[in-house]
Amino acid sequence: MRSPASMEQEEVVNGVSRSVAVLACAAMAIFYVAILYAPALLLRLPPPTSYSSFMIRRFICAAISSVVSFIASALILSIRWNSPEGLSAYGIRSDHNWQALIFPLSLTSLIYAGSFIVKFLRFLDSYKEHQSFCRNKFVDYIISLPQRVSEWMLAMVTNISAWRNYVVAPLTEELVFRACMIPLLLCGGFSAYTAVFLCPIFFSLAHLNHFWELYTKKNRNFVKASMAVGFQLGYTVVFGSYASFLFVRTGHLSGPLISHIFCNYMGIPVIFSRRTGLVTLAFIVGLLGFIWLLFPLTSPHLFNYKTDTCKCWHGYCNWD
Repeated sequence: MRSPASMEQEEVVNGVSRSVAVLACAAMAIFYVAILYAPALLLRLPPPTSYSSFMIRRFICAAISSVVSFIASALILSIRWNSPEGLSAYGIRSDHNWQALIFPLSLTSLIYAGSFIVKFLRFLDSYKEHQSFCRNKFVDYIISLPQRVSEWMLAMVTNISAWRNYVVAPLTEELVFRACMIPLLLCGGFSAYTAVFLCPIFFSLAHLNHFWELYTKKNRNFVKASMAVGFQLGYTVVFGSYASFLFVRTGHLSGPLISHIFCNYMGIPVIFSRRTGLVTLAFIVGLLGFIWLLFPLTSPHLFNYKTDTCKCWHGYCNWD
């Protein structure tokens, strides 16, 4: 006899066709970009007076896009999103939160082993530089570290670019391109593997608007703008596949979200350094560790009490 959860899953899958799922995801991706230009093109608002006001407008547009996508996916899939069971379809859950944060973050950090070596070498250089000071100055430097850290944190909080890179962009992109789209693709009949590699295509569409921005900044040089955007799209496809993988495997939105924030903070992983070959060695070891631990650290058993009876109707429990 089938459980109520499996019956609910079958009912939703049968109610959403592949074409509807793909069209809905494409519409969400296009809307996520198009609404950014709504204040100037549709509302005819005057140009922003500062970079901060420009970014705040974009924050509002991204928030509206996320809410609209959230409601649209709920209507298509008949999700009661005002209940805990409904929110779990979006990966918004109250259980296994520390696992959903620590394991994906630890896994993602392995890719940055070379970057950590570079940062450590810079720290040693700074330490040696201050060690050459007289003892009193060095002690004063150590004592002032807490104040320096607090000043850095305050600068981050008041930095509009930091809000974009570490709050608004990761949160809205993961909500739209993972929490809303992946359940649509899975319930549209796509396999988990197909959804993992199909979802980043829509994710990359949201970055095509950067071509025009780079095209104008680079004196309308088509080749340079294409190369820059091509590299960015390649990176977003790779990361989007990984973030989708984390969402499907763990069933938590917090996993891809914390990984997104971490990657935005670290930037492109450092693979090579002229200073020492240790950086390349660390990157290779980290990459091998990432590949080795990719499935063990994202096993559904780590994120659910009992994977054979949990209510994850979009299928991550059965993806072994």
